[in-house]
Amino acid sequence: MRLFIILFGSLLFSYGQEKVLFFQTDWGNQLSLDGFCERAKTSGYDGVELWLPSGSEKQEALKAALEKHDLLLNLLHGTNKGLPFKESLEQYKGVLETLMLWKPVLINSQTGSDFFTAEENKAFIDAANTISAKHNIPVYHETHRGRFSYNLPDTNKYLALIPDLKLTLDISHWMVVHESLLQGKDELLKEVIKKSNHIHARIGYAEGPQVNDPQAPEWKNALERHMAIWEKVIRKGWKENNGVVTVTTEFGPADYMPTLPYTRVPVSDQWEANVFMMETLKERLKLNK
Repeated sequence: MRLFIILFGSLLFSYGQEKVLFFQTDWGNQLSLDGFCERAKTSGYDGVELWLPSGSEKQEALKAALEKHDLLLNLLHGTNKGLPFKESLEQYKGVLETLMLWKPVLINSQTGSDFFTAEENKAFIDAANTISAKHNIPVYHETHRGRFSYNLPDTNKYLALIPDLKLTLDISHWMVVHESLLQGKDELLKEVIKKSNHIHARIGYAEGPQVNDPQAPEWKNALERHMAIWEKVIRKGWKENNGVVTVTTEFGPADYMPTLPYTRVPVSDQWEANVFMMETLKERLKLNK
């Protein structure tokens, strides 16, 4: 998979102006890998973000689809919270080493557990940092419910404890955890923004991690709040990363997407919501001009 290193490296050095690389999630995808990648490319994405498929046949299909449609790759990883700590840590390290062989642009990790001790969670982060440095591929730890980073105050404690901790900011989780749009918490967000290197773009609110439709006028304030925070992360990243920042649009399918009762029909279109997030960010940042 040297293609990804070569392609991403050329992007870093060829763009003289600020750029955002947009990735589409395959969460809930029902298409073939080729069909999914084709649709992502046609929709304007630079790459895709997914969990590595199991089995050699699906993995070969993924390689072929990425090369055919000229797409970059982010991989997802996570701590198995169902295993005892030591066994989970060994599994985490082993799988992470395997993912590194794919040479993705980055690995997004849902790390640790809100039931693990700070020392136990730190062991996962330290392991990820060691393996990341070994392969020169970034591992970013997602702000996520149920993980070490499930809320803003505790995440700041980890940032103070581990100076080289790097985050994926999915702030939609914190909106529901803290039952607010984090108004008045900008001072607490400063260190988080400083350490955020990747964004998961989804709109949360006080009662949930995903609004029913980001285009609906009733979510205007939530949309603006998320956009304002993401813009700070992106403009910071432009200064630090040779003008290139990565964003994954991550509206999810049913039942993350609200559904109608009995039929479980989604109340809006997941793909359309994700493309809307991409286009809205491009417009805000004047990337279409």
